[in-house]
Amino acid sequence: MLYFSRWKATAILVGTLLVCLCAVPNFFPDSVVDKWPKWAQRHVVLGLDLQGGSHILLEVDSNAVRREKVETLRDDVRRVLRDARIGYTGLTGRGDTVDVRIREAGDVPQALTKLRELSQPLGGILGGSGQRSIDITDQGNGLIRLTVTQAAMTERIRQSVEQSIQIIERRVNELGTVEPSIQRQGIDRILVQVPGLQDPSRLKDLLGKTAKLTFRLVDMTADAAEAAQTGRVPPDSELLYEGRGGQRVPILVEKRIMVSGEDLTDAQPGFDQRTSEPIVSFRFNTSGGRRFAQTTQENVGRPFAIVLDNEVISAPVIREPILGGSGQISGNFTVESANDLAILLRAGALPAPLTIVEERTVGAGLGQDSIEKGKIAAYVGSGLVVVYILATYGMLGLFANVAVAINVAMIFGVLSMLNATLTLPGIAGIVLTVGMAVDANVLIYERMREEARGGRSAINAIDAGFARALSTILDANITTLIAAVVLFFLGSGPVRGFALTLIIGIFTTVFTAFTLSRLIVSFWVRMTRPAAVPI
Repeated sequence: MLYFSRWKATAILVGTLLVCLCAVPNFFPDSVVDKWPKWAQRHVVLGLDLQGGSHILLEVDSNAVRREKVETLRDDVRRVLRDARIGYTGLTGRGDTVDVRIREAGDVPQALTKLRELSQPLGGILGGSGQRSIDITDQGNGLIRLTVTQAAMTERIRQSVEQSIQIIERRVNELGTVEPSIQRQGIDRILVQVPGLQDPSRLKDLLGKTAKLTFRLVDMTADAAEAAQTGRVPPDSELLYEGRGGQRVPILVEKRIMVSGEDLTDAQPGFDQRTSEPIVSFRFNTSGGRRFAQTTQENVGRPFAIVLDNEVISAPVIREPILGGSGQISGNFTVESANDLAILLRAGALPAPLTIVEERTVGAGLGQDSIEKGKIAAYVGSGLVVVYILATYGMLGLFANVAVAINVAMIFGVLSMLNATLTLPGIAGIVLTVGMAVDANVLIYERMREEARGGRSAINAIDAGFARALSTILDANITTLIAAVVLFFLGSGPVRGFALTLIIGIFTTVFTAFTLSRLIVSFWVRMTRPAAVPI
């Protein structure tokens, strides 16, 4: 096993060198690394506990998801019955149910048939769970009850969380922050960690807005001020408010949406050419631009409201048809608020409101203190290991120390290639890996001693030591690897960081302890031809 062909030895050395070189950017300041080619800039990102930053735990408003689900179901029931020309009365939604009373008793069977088309099977692990999204029952006297199943509601909440994570990621990335960590926690919570961000106020503003943008015509058939006082709002309209001159001015807008934020393809902050005030320019996709053009053509002279999260930003009058598929939003913006609105519109609307349930800021000083303590622990632990191995195994101990040092360098190299985030538990994983690497070398060298005591020559004892210790090393590392993989996929945050460094460390440990260390020893054996095993 001590024989290596020239190409094999070259491949091992070159591969090891390349992986170790990937760790080089971690030892230079960002100002230097930024001048390097893009492919050479990948490095390990320090986690929140090492460089400080903001930690925000968000919760998806599950009640809002439920209300939206039931509201959508009610609209679907109205559409289905209208298309089937089935008369109904008393269409109401409450809790997780929608009740509708069919006017003619003879239409009930047809109504049930049509409404059952709204109930879709829920997907399961093997293609179907057997459950459906809606339970539909005939309550008698023409009353039909549609109930959203708990499984369907849970699935909708899960989808809302997944969509929210994608949108949050786009919003946070627009801030130009370094490697934010955005992870799901539990059923309806999202953890956002942004290393290096010491003032989270702007981030909270961006995360706290649903950013649901709609363009709607203003209802001119009723007086908005009177509607605000009496509470009498036309059935097809909605009473909203516009902030104007420090006051909230009531505006009646139609419920029918002309165009929504989903039809936007771009939004950019800018300045009005006439007033020099900050604005947000936007552009619609083809279908949105077509609907917007048609609506403005048919309603010249009428005001339309630009509504963001049920708040009217502005309500300009349509002076002429807007046919270009683009426009601008003005509304007493500052430069920063215009930029933030553009970020929100580009990222898209959240499917449900988010509530901040936990917030904390880790100071840079505390993070630096963690780094220093981590360094001290690593230096002291590594130093004691080096001294012990040298004292116990002499020349072969020196080779083991070199292999362990290369092992650590390779771990950082792989972490850099992955652009992974290193946390304090990650450092603990690296220190644990050092111990495992030393243990692997101890197994090999103790096996050499046993073979030498059994009467074998030095070269045969060394060769047998590597060969017969391999199965033990693999068994120990495979069992640890299984545990680490389980931690990685089932854990979150710091646990995943620990598991990742441990997984990488297991592979590099097996490689350096058995392959690289064996290559170094084979070079030494060829040059010195030892008469006895030097341990």
